[in-house]
Amino acid sequence: MHRLTEMVLGLTLFVSTGCAVGPAYHRPGMELPPAFRNGAQIAGPLPSPDAEWWAGFHDPVLTKIIDRTLAQNLDLAAAAARVSEARAAAALAGAALLPNGSLETSASSSHDSLRSPIGEVVHAVGAPRNYQTYSAGAQASWDVDLFGSLRRAREAAGAEAQAVEVSQTAIRIAISAEAADAYLELRGLQAQLRLADSQEGTQSRLVELVRLRVDQGVSSDRELQRTIGEFERVRSLKPALRAAIEAIQPAAPHPAGSVTPADLIQRRPDIVVAERHLAAANARIGAAVAEYYPHVTFSGLLGFESISTGTLFTSAGQQSGVLAGLRWRLFDFGRVDAEVAIARGRDQEALAGYRAALLHATEDVEAALSRFVQSRSEAEILGRQIETLTRAREEAQTAYEGGVLPLIEVLDADRDLLDAKDRLAVANANEARAAVASFRALGGGWTG
Repeated sequence: MHRLTEMVLGLTLFVSTGCAVGPAYHRPGMELPPAFRNGAQIAGPLPSPDAEWWAGFHDPVLTKIIDRTLAQNLDLAAAAARVSEARAAAALAGAALLPNGSLETSASSSHDSLRSPIGEVVHAVGAPRNYQTYSAGAQASWDVDLFGSLRRAREAAGAEAQAVEVSQTAIRIAISAEAADAYLELRGLQAQLRLADSQEGTQSRLVELVRLRVDQGVSSDRELQRTIGEFERVRSLKPALRAAIEAIQPAAPHPAGSVTPADLIQRRPDIVVAERHLAAANARIGAAVAEYYPHVTFSGLLGFESISTGTLFTSAGQQSGVLAGLRWRLFDFGRVDAEVAIARGRDQEALAGYRAALLHATEDVEAALSRFVQSRSEAEILGRQIETLTRAREEAQTAYEGGVLPLIEVLDADRDLLDAKDRLAVANANEARAAVASFRALGGGWTG
């Protein structure tokens, strides 16, 4: 047994320091643009991918909605279960590299036949027909990973576990972004409804003014009817915008962080997942190539067996054994070749998927940042336009009351101002939703 122990330790050292067959993995390079077109406008510190970016809206209702959504979402619960499963699979693949041992004990009682060949011999020599047998011992086996088949399998399982963990982060980001987008869309509609309510009040006051002027003989009934028509037009906008709760549209936080394409590779979940799948596929090539080489297995047994418990653990009852096995697929009619070809094909598929994820992410970020910048620019322009139109509307009403301008000028000014304010409400909502899309495209967001 001492000799066996030395042999096992020597093989362990050889296996741990030996090289595994198959290609070594290196993350493939990709030609990416040096910077995104609008990336310079959001430079700042880079946090973890799952940073709670929605806190930047400073809206407790939004925070509560996202927290509740994340806590109750079944897709996220399923993702957590897949993470546990993948970690267990990785642990199982790692355990395959180590010896497998077990302890066994047994007790049996036998009664031999006098008519069987063995029974007749036993009866002839006067041996007892009834006897008990007791045994206890330990046995172990070890698949010696000479050419790295098990190590490559462990490498693949570890990469897949990492991919599943990052997928959980991706689902979390997607769920929170979708919840925020739906909430901000509702806020935009509520802002438009509030604007329609305000404009309805303005038109109502204008109707009363014209009615008073008609009573005084200053204005015609035609002007009154035209004012009432405009009042009803504003009221007709409200049913489509009706919402259950009014609220102020939360201002969109300005994304900030390092958004170079090189950083994106490190932090966007779909890219990381694709890269981990590629690493796993690469490792499986090595596991397939290792089948070209022999597999060696050692098994050992050390135990005791006796017909009496009193003599079980004695030198007379001791039994031991060692077995060395060799398996080599020399004649399989191309099966190993086919397995290696399949592994290489899946590796090429994973490589294409990784490159596609990079291209999609680059396009996604460019589109999201462009939408955010343009929405913010539109909101700023509309804000300045509304200031001008507000002054023009006040001047028009003053001039109308003084008899300098006709009513049509006031109604046109009202319509222009309402249209600009409505477009600003839409632009603000679009800016907020574009900020969400930017956070999502960039792999989470920044809080610092």
